[in-house]
Amino acid sequence: MTTTEAPGLTGAAAAAVEAARDHLLGLQSPDGWWKAELETNVTMDAEDLLLRQFLGIRTDGETREAARWIRSRQRDDGTWANFFGGPPDLSTTIEAYVALRLAGDPADTAHMRRAARHVREAGGIEASRVFTRIWLALFGQWPWDDLPVMPPELMFLPSRVPLNVYDWACWARQTIVPLTVLGSLRPVRPLPFDLAELRCGVRPAQDAKGWGRVFATLDRALHVYERRPVRPLRTAALRRAAEWIIARQEADGCWGGIQPPWVYSLMALHELGYGLDHPVIRRGLAGLDRFTIRDEKGRRLEACQSPVWDTVLAMNALSDAGTPPGDPALLRAARWIAAEEVRGPGDWQVRRPSLPPGGWAFEFDNDVYPDTDDTAEAILALRRSGLPDAAEPIGRAVRWLTGMASRDGGFAAFDADNTRELCTKLPFCDFGAVIDPPSADVTAHVVEALAKEGHARTTVVKRAVVWLLKAQEADGSWFGRWGANHVYGTGSVVPALIAAGVRPDRPAIRRAVAWLEEHQNDDGGWGEDLRSYDDPAWIGRGASTASQTAWALLALLAAGERSSAVDGGVRWLVDHQRPDGNWDEEHFTGTGFPRDFYINYHLYRLVFPISALGRYVAAPASTDLKEAGES
Repeated sequence: MTTTEAPGLTGAAAAAVEAARDHLLGLQSPDGWWKAELETNVTMDAEDLLLRQFLGIRTDGETREAARWIRSRQRDDGTWANFFGGPPDLSTTIEAYVALRLAGDPADTAHMRRAARHVREAGGIEASRVFTRIWLALFGQWPWDDLPVMPPELMFLPSRVPLNVYDWACWARQTIVPLTVLGSLRPVRPLPFDLAELRCGVRPAQDAKGWGRVFATLDRALHVYERRPVRPLRTAALRRAAEWIIARQEADGCWGGIQPPWVYSLMALHELGYGLDHPVIRRGLAGLDRFTIRDEKGRRLEACQSPVWDTVLAMNALSDAGTPPGDPALLRAARWIAAEEVRGPGDWQVRRPSLPPGGWAFEFDNDVYPDTDDTAEAILALRRSGLPDAAEPIGRAVRWLTGMASRDGGFAAFDADNTRELCTKLPFCDFGAVIDPPSADVTAHVVEALAKEGHARTTVVKRAVVWLLKAQEADGSWFGRWGANHVYGTGSVVPALIAAGVRPDRPAIRRAVAWLEEHQNDDGGWGEDLRSYDDPAWIGRGASTASQTAWALLALLAAGERSSAVDGGVRWLVDHQRPDGNWDEEHFTGTGFPRDFYINYHLYRLVFPISALGRYVAAPASTDLKEAGES
């Protein structure tokens, strides 16, 4: 049902948009980009200290500052979580505990005793994830023989053979290649303390069925091989791995613009004989400084940085808020974005060898891995910016996006057809998403961008729309791969389907609208706890947040709604806006790996409400669904 907005609400929303827009403009860099903090969990900081301990470069000052931050994130029960308000996480707690021991916190202090007690109650080190036990093996606190084997000889498997490195998602392959080096060399840097207080002495039972049995047998065979590898083959494999790693170092010293491959690549190359003064190692260590935040809370490391993503979202938000094409702020941002276009080769060419490049990555420096999500939003932003020479990069990006469709019609983030699930069965891969299949949110963003470039009638977009319609959940929502969760997926898909020509009165849209209305909180906002990735009872449920309320509103407004649900969401945003024009948002609403790794994008709380409120103010006071579908 549609209604007219509450008296005065449009004026209040317009004032909120103006204040938020002014705040956003004040955050723009002189070069044109935006970048806010990308907050994750304390494993980044713990592993940074462990990396420096491994390389022999850890300083007292860095340790003190990082330890202060790690302590500040500990909860009253002694544990650490992976997201604000989340349940205790065993591996995160173990890594934080080890880092604090490294910083000199005695095991018998109250906060350490609480942490150790939780670790033991949760199964001890023995029950932690493989990556945590790899870190412990590097320091003599876990036997290398008791870890799954991933031999560097994987480097010789051609891309058509199962379990080759390109079967993994880009973030996973960049991590696994250096780990094969470390796993074959098995270095140990003994710590000045033991972790007996974290052990239970009981190993978790192995999966003795199906693929668990198959890979357990394979792992036993690989352990035998590790004891007596074919030396010429092993030497050649290590050389190939080193060359592969070095070829993928970015200009700023990072690998993929993300922490995991970065730290493992540094340690792997160092073990292969690359000294601290070698240019590759020196660049890698220097690059970490740009990812380091120091303030009164302590020293912390961003797992990644998102300037391209933040900038294109900010540009689209400003356009939604009524900023006209050609505005100086938009033009500065557009010129910077145009200069960030990735024009060179990348791993995506393994699956699409004849596709010319053209797109954008997430980070300042990540030219090997442009992604379809950033590229889609960049197309939308550039088209609306008024940049005179935007047509060429947009044209290249449209061509690249079109060629990145997977065989089933959907779109993944970094690769096409990265869907071989065999590698997910390996005992080594017990943490995070290790493949990159198409997802509803990414497919939706691509569909919206291509449709608004006039490609709604093309086969690629039609197939993607069919993919989205098939991906709709039975309850009317869509799963959100890169944002939390069904609110994000639904908030992404509905505007895309409308842009592609799906009428607002079609069943898929009406079911999505009904799902959003059913999951609106009593306070008028929307929220979805990240536990929804594990527990379906949390789907669509959680404390109201600014970004998630905005996502719901974007879907409802695209569907032609001007209802009490819309008014309630707008009122929530207006009432919760800070005096400076921003919103508070402690809850994490971004997703790195469902069920394992989550993100609080500090700009989400600002850009998405601007877009939602801007579209609300610009929309007609009441909307007839039939007219909206025919317009």
